[in-house]
Amino acid sequence: MALKENKTEKFSLVYKEIAELIGEENTIVLYNHFKGQQISFPLHLYSGKYIKKCIVEEFDGSNVRELALKYDFTERWVRKILSEKN
Repeated sequence: MALKENKTEKFSLVYKEIAELIGEENTIVLYNHFKGQQISFPLHLYSGKYIKKCIVEEFDGSNVRELALKYDFTERWVRKILSEKN
């Protein structure tokens, strides 16, 4: 019985990690779209505008800490957003 080849082994460097996360086909699509470019991923996935909207909608009067933890911002920043809505 032949050993099953790990398909991600054919990729180099970071592409191997990407293939393990999103699959071989998606890695090739990502590569073809961005090849040759230097890419860094921002710390936050969602836009500030979207996060602000969510914080305002989810605020119940006493959950500043929970919102800060949920969205990975400081309590101070969350309070600032909430004060701007008024």
